Amino acid sequence: MTAFDTLLDGYRRFRAGEYQEQRRRFDQLAIEGQSPPIMVIACSDSRVDPTRVFDVSPGEIFVLRNVANLVPPYEPDGGQHSASAAIEFAVTQIGVAEIVVLGHAKCGGIAASLTGRFDGAVAGEGHFIDRWMAMISPARDAARAAAEGHPDIDAQQVLELAAIRLSLDHLRSFPFVAERVAANTLTLRGAWFSIGDGSLRVLDDATGRFEPVAP
Repeated sequence: MTAFDTLLDGYRRFRAGEYQEQRRRFDQLAIEGQSPPIMVIACSDSRVDPTRVFDVSPGEIFVLRNVANLVPPYEPDGGQHSASAAIEFAVTQIGVAEIVVLGHAKCGGIAASLTGRFDGAVAGEGHFIDRWMAMISPARDAARAAAEGHPDIDAQQVLELAAIRLSLDHLRSFPFVAERVAANTLTLRGAWFSIGDGSLRVLDDATGRFEPVAP
């Protein structure tokens, strides 16, 4: 049995189980389209599925996933920007009221940035990863320096949290996001999920700290 065969088996279970259980919901979505009130920007990591972390039903969240849950800065340069296009669609077309940047522990992209594994890759393996992760290079350098001066500091976690903050800053660089935030019709949030113990921390705008959510 191939990996794709396991997906087909999963589809059959879904079709016979959850799809039937939520048939009315799927029929409604098919007719009316989608109108989720919230967008979640999460990592592509197979261990962190936002629909499971937040236990949501189909149609409840609009999800963008990429390496290290990063948001690039606003760059209207004529290039092809999949992350920016998804954000634009969610904000201007769907009209989401909230955007959550969801980071997580043990992120492979963050680890690659810290180790410098793909730094300077020109072609072949690591080229696209290096270019993508370059946007957090200043935060990476700061995390490294902090860990060198204080051995008890977890540079990986420091950079995971810093990347969430940076992505929120980059979101605000999009004019259509900034306008809606200023008008109080759009709220930006940061969150961090621990794979190991299942805990969730949410960024508190007042304190600037990631505070644990009570289970």
